[in-house]
This record gives sequence, C-alpha cells and structure tokens, in this order.
Amino acid sequence: MMTNQSLYEPGMIVKHPNEPDWGLGQVQSSVGGVVTVNFQEQGKVVIHEGNVTLQVVSLG
Repeated sequence: MMTNQSLYEPGMIVKHPNEPDWGLGQVQSSVGGVVTVNFQEQGKVVIHEGNVTLQVVSLG
C-alpha cells in the first residue's frame, strides 16, 4: 500500500547512496514522493522516493 507521507522533511541533511561525490545535501521540499535536495557539489536535484533511498545524516 502506497502512502503520501514522505520519509524526508525540509531541512534534513542527506547523502545519495549512489553519488558520494555529490557530498551532503539539504532537503528543500518533499511533495508526493518527489524530493528536492540541494547537494554541496551537484546543486539542486529532484529525486523520486521510489527510485532512491537517501541516507539521512545525523550531525551531532
């Protein structure tokens, strides 16, 4: 069963598991399974949650 609730919230820091060279990214928005992330080395990227599971980074 598919849900509209995202795993990601604006402000979260994440890494793309298949693109380590992109560095850390900050989630800008997450709507309807589409997450927009601003990565340090790649810039703004739109990611479909069904295709990639981003790794949430704990900075603390």
